[in-house]
Amino acid sequence: MPDKIKVQIKEHFVAFKKDIPNGEGRPLEVEGVSIALFNLDGKFFALSNTCLHEGGPIGEGSVDDSTVTCPWHGWQYDVKSGNCLTFEGLKLKSYKTKVVGEKVFVSLD
Repeated sequence: MPDKIKVQIKEHFVAFKKDIPNGEGRPLEVEGVSIALFNLDGKFFALSNTCLHEGGPIGEGSVDDSTVTCPWHGWQYDVKSGNCLTFEGLKLKSYKTKVVGEKVFVSLD
């Protein structure tokens, strides 16, 4: 029987909880990857910051409930899943988040 392979996932500190107000998002860069970090009632979600339409900055979009609207052309995405609400079947890449105390971490793996 083969030995189990242990995979270590690197978590990156990206913000303090207070830096992202409830119901808002912020664009961030982590190791050259542009992500959008959102706070929904104290739960944090991270998505690709690049809209699938024409590359608009998702993290600068307006948030209504759990829907973010791209500020360039109005494409909408579910913040929790990355699913595109404008065109079914499209999805932004999502990243795992973790909160430790007042710090928010994102894993790019």
